[in-house]
Amino acid sequence: MLHKIYNALFCSILKPLIQHYLRKRAQKNPDYLQDWAERFGEPYPNPIQNAIWIHAVSVGETRAAQPLIIELKKYFPDSPLLITQMTPTGRATAQQLYPHAQCRYLPYDNPKWVQQFIREHRPKLGILMETEIWVNLIHACAAENVPLFLANARLSEKSERGYWKIRGLVAPALAKLSGCYAQTIEDAERLEKIGVKNPLICGNTKFDITPSAESTKLANEFRARIGDRRVFLAASTREKDGVDEAQWIVQAWKKIAQSNDLLIIVPRHLERFQAAFDFATQAGLPTQKRSDNQIVQPKTQVWIGDSMGEMFAYYQAADVVFVGGSLVETGCQNVIEPMSCGKPVLFGLSTFNFQAACDWALMAGAAKQLNTAEEVVQTACDWLHHPHLSAPIAQSARDFVAQHHGASAKMAHEIHQIITKIAKDQETS
Repeated sequence: MLHKIYNALFCSILKPLIQHYLRKRAQKNPDYLQDWAERFGEPYPNPIQNAIWIHAVSVGETRAAQPLIIELKKYFPDSPLLITQMTPTGRATAQQLYPHAQCRYLPYDNPKWVQQFIREHRPKLGILMETEIWVNLIHACAAENVPLFLANARLSEKSERGYWKIRGLVAPALAKLSGCYAQTIEDAERLEKIGVKNPLICGNTKFDITPSAESTKLANEFRARIGDRRVFLAASTREKDGVDEAQWIVQAWKKIAQSNDLLIIVPRHLERFQAAFDFATQAGLPTQKRSDNQIVQPKTQVWIGDSMGEMFAYYQAADVVFVGGSLVETGCQNVIEPMSCGKPVLFGLSTFNFQAACDWALMAGAAKQLNTAEEVVQTACDWLHHPHLSAPIAQSARDFVAQHHGASAKMAHEIHQIITKIAKDQETS
């Protein structure tokens, strides 16, 4: 009954609501108006087939898939790559990271739309990154004999309570997954409660991400433009309910920082680039943008990182990093990446998106958690001027990431084993 209601909503009501949502998002990011046909099950021109298909909703999931794709290509070197997303920034990231892949939006979960998608592409296998539970998509893959896996799977207590209310809808679909690879034992237990069969604990592929040679080269270019100055990076700052972390950081920086130090702000979303610039200039702080391609002047106190796909370069160019999304209630952005660069890391109290990584990092002495923007900026300035205070944290960060390395290889091995078994069973049947 729940499945019938779900399908009735998608077939009669949800399409205009989704279109309204996309138009609303387009007010801040016009790219949401592009490629609508892909989202609503229209035939796709020249669809690749027999591909390794990765569904990664947005930027974070797309980056998390990178080390897993590297490991999978060792087992399936001749298979093309299909990557689907739900956001324009995720799509742009995929096109940058995987120039030879076919990148497109995944249709919303209308049964006809997802069936069209699966029959067009007929993937060798599919992988849903993080916890993307699209009921009709999973059923369509099972009906078309496409092995489908959930990788980097995580489920918070809050999400578990939500899914439990509709367990009759999600459990039959989850039971059809060919494999589920959870980040932690807690995630595995919660996923099993809502219907996943025999989830394996493999860890988080984000611990396997390392800076590329291109990002290191760009970081050196940034340092050349910045000169010999101490640098504090506020990375992936977020806004919620009209409150922007970038504004809080700017206000605290004006009160606490020394004029020869440099604050770099890189908002999480491109539509917040101009807002961050405006916050700094309205505060009376000399400000430049990365996009002006100019030397950072000695008098400049704030540099806005108004670029996408360059975060590893910003991390490597910084001396201290604050990870955004943690002072406002948005659950924190990726704390692992700056630690993998050996940087001392600060974050706020909202960490539910990276709960395990944050908890483990704090226990390992690899990061510090603070309550307010003023505390963050004060600690950052203390570390900038007394690097011996942060050096042990930076070393612990390197050790912490190294200890959790290897999830991608585990997942790829398990997936290869299952695909091999399926092929043998088909040969003997």
